[in-house]
Amino acid sequence: MKTDRLMGILAILSRQKKTTAPALAERFEVSRRTILRDLDALCRAGIPIVTVQGYDGGISLAEGYRLDGALLSERETEALLTGLKGLCSVLDIAEFGGLLEWLSGQGRRAAGDEIIQIDLASFYQEPLAQKLGLFRQAIRQRRLVSFCYYYSKGESQRTIEPYRLVFQWSSWYVLGYCLDRQAFRLFHLNRLWTPETGGGFVPREIPSQELSYQHYFEQEGFRLRAVFEPSEKYRLIEAYGPDCYMAAADGRLLFERGFAGYENMREWVLSFGSRVEVLAPGQLRDDLRRQAEALLRMYG
Repeated sequence: MKTDRLMGILAILSRQKKTTAPALAERFEVSRRTILRDLDALCRAGIPIVTVQGYDGGISLAEGYRLDGALLSERETEALLTGLKGLCSVLDIAEFGGLLEWLSGQGRRAAGDEIIQIDLASFYQEPLAQKLGLFRQAIRQRRLVSFCYYYSKGESQRTIEPYRLVFQWSSWYVLGYCLDRQAFRLFHLNRLWTPETGGGFVPREIPSQELSYQHYFEQEGFRLRAVFEPSEKYRLIEAYGPDCYMAAADGRLLFERGFAGYENMREWVLSFGSRVEVLAPGQLRDDLRRQAEALLRMYG
């Protein structure tokens, strides 16, 4: 946080001719004494900062001194600025305000001329930001987190040792050691509610395979074989790419793929309605038939 604030002060001084300690204290939400210590740290680092007391005084960089804007290329600055703005879509922007201000000052493009824009928030942006903040602090402080978790079998109360926050497949997850299951698990943040921090824990070593998050999504415990109507080609390509199917003689699309969980497979197939015919597994065929019969009874 201090490094970020120092860079923010430098960014302000490089763009403004003069500022004051009270103005900097208000900008970074710290005390005037903290700002004076920051200025002293910048002076010790070789930055020529001039402080003038009295009327029309203030803080400025020595005349003729110019911060080297060529430390980063334009593309490097753009990449860092884009990534940082993406993080600010789900985290408190004040935490990165100084660095954001610094990079914006180094950038050569207009503020509204970004080539790439990243928004990591979900529909529940405010609750998501609060959860991310809570878990970040718990990970740093090595504190347990308890929460209510909703999943296909219902809901349960879990307590975990949190280790990583993961953004994968357009969703946020927390990787933690679940004390209830005595194993590492990946929890979807949008299914996780009312988190509360608890006592501390001694961190354990994370097995390397647990840090390969892809295995949570690509395990092949259940294999689907189905034919889709041609109208659904765009959805197959969107999910799995243009090589995920073969064209059958009747024009339909033959699809075969493994799924990590039965419920994931079932819900995905159901979203296609009558535009898919399941060939295997038989369990899913029977499940879909019962679902159709229940719908007929409901609407018949």
